[in-house]
Amino acid sequence: MTQPAIKQMKLYTHVERVRRELKVRGLDQIPRLDPTALETVDQLHYLGVAAIEAALKVLALGPDKRVLDVGAGLGGPARVLAERSGCSVTAVELQADLNDLASELTERCGLSAQIDHRCRDIFDLKPEGEGFDALVSWLCFLHIDDKPALFAHCRQLLKPGALIYIEDFTLERTPSPRERDLLANDVYCRTLVSAADYAAALDRNGFKLIEQHDMTRAWRHFVQARLADFESERWRFQTLHGAEAYRALHHFYAAVVELFDGAALGGTRLLARAH
Repeated sequence: MTQPAIKQMKLYTHVERVRRELKVRGLDQIPRLDPTALETVDQLHYLGVAAIEAALKVLALGPDKRVLDVGAGLGGPARVLAERSGCSVTAVELQADLNDLASELTERCGLSAQIDHRCRDIFDLKPEGEGFDALVSWLCFLHIDDKPALFAHCRQLLKPGALIYIEDFTLERTPSPRERDLLANDVYCRTLVSAADYAAALDRNGFKLIEQHDMTRAWRHFVQARLADFESERWRFQTLHGAEAYRALHHFYAAVVELFDGAALGGTRLLARAH
């Protein structure tokens, strides 16, 4: 598999920093890790484990449920879902280095029997058996331009009546040329729609919206605090991971703050049911 274009996003570079963090925290010596102990390194979306707990409240998962996690990243959400509910998770991630590390961390947490990590494009995933009971995705669909095709494909992978739970970016206003550049080059997001249009696309492609929440304010506060905390830890981070890794991650964090502060970027949380 060739290096995916999404690697232009600096959030996904210098992945080796995760292993260094585990070592410096002494977590590399623990025989079996608690998934929540990894929260600050393996939850690449917003609001950490709390965001996964919000999904657990509405998905009614249990040991008999099969869940598809699209854009699984380092596997943080999949591990919390599996550990808290007993469900089985198929965790699909396009980037090989993230997928490999996710699988390693899942094994360290003793959850390999419940989580199947697969390195592939979601469009290459074929229907299996009766389909999945639920699909979840945190800040991944923003990278895929053709939302109708994406939602239609997701519907094919699910049982009738299955739930889909998404957290994703939305467009709050027409972006300036600089904001379009930040979105395309720093966030790898070339196509954004309003929250209303996002929900309508789900409704037109095999799903019925159950609920939708505006996450813009909460996410704006989150990214602002993330950048401030990161800057306050500059010396420690650079000492451990190097100046280049610091500059790359700082560039990304600052770009996202600029987009939220300029009110071009928003966020939504949606729950829908497959027809």
